Amino acid sequence: MDSYVQGDNNEVPVYESGAEVLQKLQEKCRSSSTSSTPAAAMYSSVLGGIILDPAMMLLPIDDHMVHRGHGVFDTAMLLDGCLYELDPHLDRFLRSAARARIGTPFPRGTLRSILIQMTAASGCRKGSIRYWLSAGPGDFLLSPKGCPSPAFYAVVIPAEYEQCREGVRAVTTSVPMKPPLFATTKNVNYLPNVLSIMDAEDRGAFASVWVDDQGYVAEGPMVNVAFVTPDCELVLPEFDRILSGCTAKRLLALAPKLVEDGRLTAVTTRNITAEQAKRSVEMAFVGSGLPVLPIVEWDGQPIGDGQVGELMLALSDLLWEDMKSGPDRIAVPYSN
Repeated sequence: MDSYVQGDNNEVPVYESGAEVLQKLQEKCRSSSTSSTPAAAMYSSVLGGIILDPAMMLLPIDDHMVHRGHGVFDTAMLLDGCLYELDPHLDRFLRSAARARIGTPFPRGTLRSILIQMTAASGCRKGSIRYWLSAGPGDFLLSPKGCPSPAFYAVVIPAEYEQCREGVRAVTTSVPMKPPLFATTKNVNYLPNVLSIMDAEDRGAFASVWVDDQGYVAEGPMVNVAFVTPDCELVLPEFDRILSGCTAKRLLALAPKLVEDGRLTAVTTRNITAEQAKRSVEMAFVGSGLPVLPIVEWDGQPIGDGQVGELMLALSDLLWEDMKSGPDRIAVPYSN
């Protein structure tokens, strides 16, 4: 039974048992205005298992990822019951963890097995999985010395998505870029990313583009950026000061097919100024869930003729086909 604490004319309930808390959480889930649960399954190393009740998909408040931002994450797309490029994403995940000085509660093979088993338990066949390594729960101090063990969390996120074939607007953000150490580590400190995309939305654009102090194009808030020059060269900014996108790297591996058939002249990564980039004939955001999103306008200026270009659509087709039938797909062993 709820007890109450009186304060400022408001009675604040005090929950004295886990059963009361669970009841309230389940009531909140049932009364949610969303038509579907945001996650179909969750794994928590704190609990040591897979959770299917959305009311219990929670993190400890004393987890250092929650109150200090000491955590890293990564993702993988789920399409037709197969996880796409799980291994490249998992490799980057562990590189990020090493840079953040976060250990792992399990070896790589166990982490991979947990992600596949969690996806199978969810029954979800289309969407994505996202997973985190944290310094772990322990205390509310700054140093992780008081955390007995790192924590591993993961969720399955159902989503209906298709190729992006319509063009969008982009703007250059005024939000400062992350320094290279943090930009190249996929960590949970995403406040600059959040503010930059809010900046874009406030200005009627889909997303923003970071340009560094020297005028070179960097990346978007959650995506890489690609350009087709007037000489039909595909150019992506170097990955030395931005996140090394798994989808962007796969695009670079597949794009030479368009060189072979004469539609592109070259495929490369190099520094490109915003002034040079705005003279491109085509431009796009590149990221896991897109996989290629054409950009038709940047800072109010049309890219090329202001229409979705054939080359970006062809590159999108290459990636989409790779997602559906390429070699880096893991069939999830569903029970039915």
